Amino acid sequence: MRPATLFRLAVAGNRTDHLRTALTAASSALALVVLLAAATVIAIKNGESGENAHYASPLLAEPGLRPGVIAALVLLAVPILALAGQSIRLGAPARDRRLAAIRLAGATPGQAVLIAGAETVAAGVIGSVVGLGGFLLLRVVLERRNAGGELLLPTDVLPSVLWIVILMAFVPVMAGLVGALLLRQVVISPLGVVRRTRKRGPWPWPGFLIVVGLVIFQLPAQIKGIDVGTNRWAVLVGGGVALTTIGVVLGTGWIAHTTGRLLLRFGPRPAMLLAGRRLMADPWSGSRTLAALLASVVIGAIALGYRIGLVTQFEAWNRYNAQTREEQLGAGAPEGFYTGAVDLIMVAVGIGVTVAAAGVLISLAEGIVARRRTYAALTAAGVPGRTLSESVLWQTMLPLAPALLLAVTSGIGLIRLTGTRVGAPSNTLTVPVPVGSLALLAGGAFLIMLIATGIGLVVLRSSTDLEELRAS
Repeated sequence: MRPATLFRLAVAGNRTDHLRTALTAASSALALVVLLAAATVIAIKNGESGENAHYASPLLAEPGLRPGVIAALVLLAVPILALAGQSIRLGAPARDRRLAAIRLAGATPGQAVLIAGAETVAAGVIGSVVGLGGFLLLRVVLERRNAGGELLLPTDVLPSVLWIVILMAFVPVMAGLVGALLLRQVVISPLGVVRRTRKRGPWPWPGFLIVVGLVIFQLPAQIKGIDVGTNRWAVLVGGGVALTTIGVVLGTGWIAHTTGRLLLRFGPRPAMLLAGRRLMADPWSGSRTLAALLASVVIGAIALGYRIGLVTQFEAWNRYNAQTREEQLGAGAPEGFYTGAVDLIMVAVGIGVTVAAAGVLISLAEGIVARRRTYAALTAAGVPGRTLSESVLWQTMLPLAPALLLAVTSGIGLIRLTGTRVGAPSNTLTVPVPVGSLALLAGGAFLIMLIATGIGLVVLRSSTDLEELRAS
């Protein structure tokens, strides 16, 4: 197949296909802007004294605080990339019919999959070009200085050309890989699209990943010679966080399947029975749709645990200084200077949870539209619309509660394994568990998801129209 023909077939379609391409491109552009911002912070060079005095914010001026800014930006990019992945699923039924028509016209199965993947890659490339242009424009628009002539943002530096090229290629490649992954269980035939499903339920093996992640994360505190900031320290800490997060995300599949079994056995309402059957039929749906949300919650719990440790350490220093009546111990800057970097990560977590909820909304709407004939058949059989709405609500929210609990527990467990006691000479304090902050984090994520699910239920009304039973 010629590249020009492949491109024309990839971008063809109706308004839903164009909307899917636009959303994927917009998400890719936003993700590239955030990643380029992180690369810009990495590109800041230290001055002769190790600092950059021409930046107004200490988060940019001091080299020791820049990793927190970089981590916050990278964390913010994760749910945006996940949103791009969810946008790929928008309007899947119409795309399936178009791919089936292409197969009927003589295309091979490989060519049909290639067309679907090319659509995603094309949207990612468009997003990369738009994102680069938007980033360069923002550098000009946001260049500001305070009264002392210090820059508010690092608009005087740019990432290297190599980094720009790598990031511009990274976004469409990731989009293409996600698209290929979504088509992994799909068979495109001239008469329609068939999705393979597994009858065996998931096993709780992701719990093993969580345990391994917890063990690896606390190794730097147990092994001598691994200093903070070294490559070995970064690999162990990053690997522990990654394994724990992956375990939490994949564990949602087992949680959903177990929840479905319990609903089928003990559910007293028809809506619960419908939700239980749906959860058992596709338990991995939660892992796909809630991945970015749960990852943000894990990182948020780690940040909250680290913040309460900082606050407790400052309190111990203040008590010691009050006892000796001299300021002998402490940090080189006020407490707010250090907690501000952690608060920046929490802002990124909040934005990430909101963006992840938007991705869940898209996935929920796509799932309802994909099963619209099933919902219409249930309505024709006499099932009230309220029962169908309630079943979708149970199906979405019930597995989320234990998944959020697991994410919060895993995140705070990671940071507390490194130590629960801090202090000064003759004044040691126990770091408390920030129960209130953790509850606010999990409760906020649950509330945002509840709102997103409520908005998604609006699509269910139009999907229960009996006209959907007509052959199309």
